[in-house]
Amino acid sequence: MSLEEKTGKQTLKSRLQKPKKQWIKFGILAAAFIAFIVWHGNLTFVFLLLFIFDIYITQFIRWTWWKKTKNRTVYKVFSWVDAILFSLIGVYLINIYFFQNYQIPTSSLEKSLLVGDFLFVSKVSYGARVPNTPLSFPMVQNTLPVFNTKSFFEKPQWNYRRLKGVDTIKRNDIVVFNFPTGDTVAVKRTNPDYYVSCYREGAAYLRNNKPEIVQTPDLCYRYGREVIKNNTQEYGKLVYYPVDKRENYVKRCVGLPGDDLQIIENQVYVNGQQQEDFEGIQHNYFVQTDGTRLSRDFLQSIDIRLEDIWELDYRYAALIEHLGLEAGLPVYHFPLTVKMLEKIKTARGVKQVIIEPVLSSSAEDTFPLGFDKGWTRDNYGPLHIPKKGETIALTADNYMIYERAIRTYEKNRLEMRDSVIYINGQPSSNYTFKMDYYWMMGDNRHNSADSRSWGFVPEDHIVGRPVFVWISLDKDKSLFDGKIRWKRLFKNAKR
Repeated sequence: MSLEEKTGKQTLKSRLQKPKKQWIKFGILAAAFIAFIVWHGNLTFVFLLLFIFDIYITQFIRWTWWKKTKNRTVYKVFSWVDAILFSLIGVYLINIYFFQNYQIPTSSLEKSLLVGDFLFVSKVSYGARVPNTPLSFPMVQNTLPVFNTKSFFEKPQWNYRRLKGVDTIKRNDIVVFNFPTGDTVAVKRTNPDYYVSCYREGAAYLRNNKPEIVQTPDLCYRYGREVIKNNTQEYGKLVYYPVDKRENYVKRCVGLPGDDLQIIENQVYVNGQQQEDFEGIQHNYFVQTDGTRLSRDFLQSIDIRLEDIWELDYRYAALIEHLGLEAGLPVYHFPLTVKMLEKIKTARGVKQVIIEPVLSSSAEDTFPLGFDKGWTRDNYGPLHIPKKGETIALTADNYMIYERAIRTYEKNRLEMRDSVIYINGQPSSNYTFKMDYYWMMGDNRHNSADSRSWGFVPEDHIVGRPVFVWISLDKDKSLFDGKIRWKRLFKNAKR
């Protein structure tokens, strides 16, 4: 009997004497992991190769001790634990560095992408983002279902870094990104976002109390914050989310870093050039008939969603008069693409079709909040989109436009006193940006909360590019009446 058999201990030499099949498994996994380390650029991960080597070859740690137990309950429990842990780790890595599933929740990109589309989102396209919050539960964004608690540990927090991708964001790409103003969230009131709520509640407070002071967004936020903070029954608890745990949005990138952008009568201009209108772009319209009722079957046949159909009744007589429409005749409201608009105009009984005008206060609805220059969702700008390394002159006129980017996204102390701008305590007449910024808009232009509402999207918020629709479900229809949109399966989602 050998010494090893007597003592039950193995020498390193004997531990290395594994079947060729085991060495091949280790070699394949080690090669893949080394390639990942090179791509990731974090050499500390090299130490994990020791664990992989021990699992497959030396086995100093009894990783699979439970496989030799005679207790069937212990064997079954740890078999499940082993399978679940392996799956969670695999899903976590795939979800962070390669791709994830994303469901279209709202109509902001109709008719380009539809509510109920499930997207395959590539993170390799623009380069995977190293997580800011590495300790988090996979497959959920920020809240654990059932438990209704945060799905991540707030510490440690890693600085922003993005791995090399295979492409860059181009104008008119559809992009998935983290909601820029989703850092602070009132859990019972997510739409409008916290900052819009702060401004609106603060503005209302100032109007109602008529203070002998000039209204500014700072004052609005100050009073608004107190209103929201003290009214948890209506707004709920305030929670903070790091960048990678903010809600995912999907929009079309219409403005790139360094671009000058303006919207004139619903038409986007970039660097003075009118931009092409995609087939899926739509706007809201009021449609009046000569008394003919437009059936829901007809409206659905030209691709109008049931929940988008609004028939104005007698309660909206003032609005109908304001629009210049005839009283007493049916008036409908819904979004239309150019093709749908032509079909409506030629439909039986349609008397008049007008595009929806702006009906609300621009200072409370457009970015930057309180920037009272007459900008609206339909006529906006001009403004310049910051580019990494670009130095922009700061003035009293553009201070509010770049304020959040400088203070919040790039983490500087910023204030303006007596018309002098101070950055980190020093008087400054210009600022050099550390990141690229993008301008995102929905194709459903009158039903999209986008950059016109909350401003620039920083590069560290970019998640990835939708590649294709892997399934699409129509919530207006039953399972046996067209619920699955078969024609959209594997549809290209890049444009």
